Amino acid sequence: CYTYDALTLTRESTVRLFGTLSEVPAGKKAPGGHELSVDYWEVIGKAPSGEQSIENQFNEESNPEVLNNLRHLVIRGDKSSSILKMRSLVLKAFRSHFDSKGVTEVSPPLMVQTQVEGGATLFGFKYYGEDAYLTQSSQLYLETALPSVGDAYCIAESFRAENAHTRRHLSQFSHCEAEYAFIEFDDLLQNIEDMICEVVQTILNDPLGSQIMKELNPGFKAPSRPFKRMPYTDAIAWLNEHKISNEKTGKPFEFGEDIPESPERRMTDTINEPIFLCKFPVEIKSFYMKRCADDRRLTESVDVLMPGVGEIVGGSMRISDYQELMEAYKREGISADPYYWFTDQRKYGTTEHGGFGLGVERFIAWLLNCYSVREA
Repeated sequence: CYTYDALTLTRESTVRLFGTLSEVPAGKKAPGGHELSVDYWEVIGKAPSGEQSIENQFNEESNPEVLNNLRHLVIRGDKSSSILKMRSLVLKAFRSHFDSKGVTEVSPPLMVQTQVEGGATLFGFKYYGEDAYLTQSSQLYLETALPSVGDAYCIAESFRAENAHTRRHLSQFSHCEAEYAFIEFDDLLQNIEDMICEVVQTILNDPLGSQIMKELNPGFKAPSRPFKRMPYTDAIAWLNEHKISNEKTGKPFEFGEDIPESPERRMTDTINEPIFLCKFPVEIKSFYMKRCADDRRLTESVDVLMPGVGEIVGGSMRISDYQELMEAYKREGISADPYYWFTDQRKYGTTEHGGFGLGVERFIAWLLNCYSVREA
């Protein structure tokens, strides 16, 4: 205790301890249920003191720019390291769920020549002299795997050149996506609900997962089933009834308008339960989404909204008819040429199919009550 190393020891230094490991006595607690009775120790790597000390680099009140620039040190903290461990458990739970359902994991390309969610958020670059992009979603490639391996999923990175610096947007995020063949819209909703509830239960049943939940979000309750089904038209009516105006126009919402993040979150937090927001108008959804048979103005689409975070899943049935897909390209002003491989799925043995994409960071933010997806 009176050596030079002991007197000058600094936080974040690395030490090697020699002693006896034993179980904690009854009634006592320690991480892992064990304690180490130390006989002697030595310094392996001493961290700096003074102005360079870890305490002088940042604290909990530091502004986000400082915390992001020092992310490599911030993740050593109890909360950040717990979130990283939860990420690992969540990814493992998703894979376990899909494996139990016989869904095959595939590895789609991340450098692509097609858009999925509109051209405004594409990261573009030159690839062997041709225009290419970082993928916005692996959905189109998953669809091509259906005739090969059956139901398919991936957990891969997606990229969006988002201009919005909000609590739920990231330029790069982990995307859990799945596609199912020979299903109808109600089957798709059931698959999404099953996945979310089973993953949550897996986390709560895991010793480490339940411990992290108690520490970071002790008030969390597993979602009750079935999730609330709310058509887009009902959501518009709800917002107008509660005097929540369109932020852009300052007027009540009208059919055909997209519902921005803030009003959507107010609605979700007020209702305070998971919501399947369903059947959006064609004009505000992606070109590949199938229209409703009973109302051609609408698509068989769904967003899953969770209290505290908003949308965590977007999904739909996909257009299965060749001619309808060709018309969708034309309507959106998209050249069909780069999509020849996607169009071929409607040419060589088409079938009804649908799928979804879940933002892993948003899922974790909901699970652990994080203020921003950047924490996740």
